[in-house]
Amino acid sequence: MSRIAVIMGSASDWETLQHAAQTLEHFDVPFETRVISAHRTPELMFEFAKHAAAEGFSAIIAGAGGAAHLPGMVASLTPLPVLGVPVQSKMLSGVDSLLSIVQMPAGVPTATFAIGPAGATNAALFAIRMLAVDDASLRMKLAAYREAAAHKARASSSELKLPPRPTAKKPAGKKKR
Repeated sequence: MSRIAVIMGSASDWETLQHAAQTLEHFDVPFETRVISAHRTPELMFEFAKHAAAEGFSAIIAGAGGAAHLPGMVASLTPLPVLGVPVQSKMLSGVDSLLSIVQMPAGVPTATFAIGPAGATNAALFAIRMLAVDDASLRMKLAAYREAAAHKARASSSELKLPPRPTAKKPAGKKKR
């Protein structure tokens, strides 16, 4: 089976990207995680992106915060699909990262997902869907995953309860004589 690369600009991004890794692990999809900074280790980023396909990766999930150059730069250097995950930042809550990833110029496609853990999970699920095109057992696992999520949603209706109603007090009024 093909492998997925899960890369991030710094170890602090792991808090978000671990959700991608957990999702890939849940589906038994082989993956590898690496810290590759577009700014601090540009040569490493260049080498990784240029050789990722030859290393047996089928897609790259790239998470980054702040300026978030990693997903787009990697996408400009590899023929593989790059799935960008904006990491929530302290300054602008990840909106800066989202805009940096989503605003790639024509000719450098970079899929972009939601900010934070939901985006990391969905990037992994998207990568799994791409692999499932040629893997019937993976399609069955995805179908079971979706059914379990639907079952959980249907079952959650029982959790909807109104708070107790306050008891009505009689208004204080005039006493009869």
